[in-house]
Amino acid sequence: MKNIPEFQKAFENKAKIAMLTCYDYWTAKLLAESNIDALLVGDSVAMVMHGHSSPVAATLDMMCLHTEAVRRGAPNKAIVADLPFMTFRKDLVTGLTAAEALVRAGANAIKLEGLKGHEELVERLVDSGVPVMGHLGLTPQSVNAFGGFKVQGRGHRQSEEILDQAKSLESLGCFSVVLECVPSSLTTVIQKSLNIPTIGIGAGPDSAGQILVLQDLLGVDRSFQPKFLRYFANLEQDVTSAINTYCQSVQQGVFPSPKECYE
Repeated sequence: MKNIPEFQKAFENKAKIAMLTCYDYWTAKLLAESNIDALLVGDSVAMVMHGHSSPVAATLDMMCLHTEAVRRGAPNKAIVADLPFMTFRKDLVTGLTAAEALVRAGANAIKLEGLKGHEELVERLVDSGVPVMGHLGLTPQSVNAFGGFKVQGRGHRQSEEILDQAKSLESLGCFSVVLECVPSSLTTVIQKSLNIPTIGIGAGPDSAGQILVLQDLLGVDRSFQPKFLRYFANLEQDVTSAINTYCQSVQQGVFPSPKECYE
């Protein structure tokens, strides 16, 4: 995908949407040559790239820096960027300014978590020509309120609330909604109730698309094993093996070889 309207076209054509997170230039270059539909510069960058324990540590400057790098690496891919913690909760002007910064950094759209308290911001952004992706279920910026990274929407009351919020996000003009760590049955109900695509992560197969953290699917850290994750590679092993082979080659004096030297 090169632009946001293609999300709706794919949904109407019943074509599944594949998204991945992306945080830097070199991985963006790789993804630019792949079949991936769209990229998310997620606030998970604070954890994956900076070693923090939660995405709450992501700042607007951090998000803009990584968004710029991803845009340079993938100039023709649709890019969504997260509004980081509290930037859209203080007041309308602060939220609009933060969204403007991310769009100027290269994002085609912004994503924000939850709904209550920032309905006006969503509507104002959409009216201003900024595509907005919603995010419901496990909203990682609220990890402290949830008491950890836990499945949401299992009880009737909570599932009804998530469904109502999804409908509200659509009515406010969101082009898509991420559903994270909710029961598959709830995803099925929500997707059937909406005329826009949902993107699932730990939300079952019935959403219009799926998203994973790139490093997770590549198996960079095999100790991270949430139920919803499938490893599509084992980079932890492959990279470690390559580095150890390099070290051995240097220690044995076989690298560089004559072919790798200048006369």
